[in-house]
Amino acid sequence: MTDQQPHQFERGTDGPKVIVAGLDGSESSMRAAAYAAGLARRQRAMLALVYVQPVLSAGAALGAPVGDTTGEVAEGLVNEIRESTERLKDVWDVRWEFHTFRGDPYNGLVTAANELKADAVVVGASESAGHRFIGSVAVRLVKAGRWPVTVVP
Repeated sequence: MTDQQPHQFERGTDGPKVIVAGLDGSESSMRAAAYAAGLARRQRAMLALVYVQPVLSAGAALGAPVGDTTGEVAEGLVNEIRESTERLKDVWDVRWEFHTFRGDPYNGLVTAANELKADAVVVGASESAGHRFIGSVAVRLVKAGRWPVTVVP
């Protein structure tokens, strides 16, 4: 036996402090946000909802105002989240923030997770056929191995 005191268990001090959830307006991403909100509530963690605005698309190459469109998507997501929060405020309370980043979804979520010092990342499963060629954002985040990643179907 040593002179050291036995280690005391600290209830409620472990677990994630910041949970990043990627949003793009799809059903899968909204389910991921709801799942992440439940995790954040139970862990008393900050929920960082992240929308990654695309930098360039085919529409932008043809002169379409993509910046305005993605800004409208971000505003719509914030409004939807605020409405849901108001409806559920008497049921449960979650601290949350909304962030927008620019870039492709993978790099935007990596940047967000790094800047926000995320302890966990939650994303929806890909609903796009294109992920078969370049890999889904979720698979790329898991392969990066930098945070625990939860993929919500």
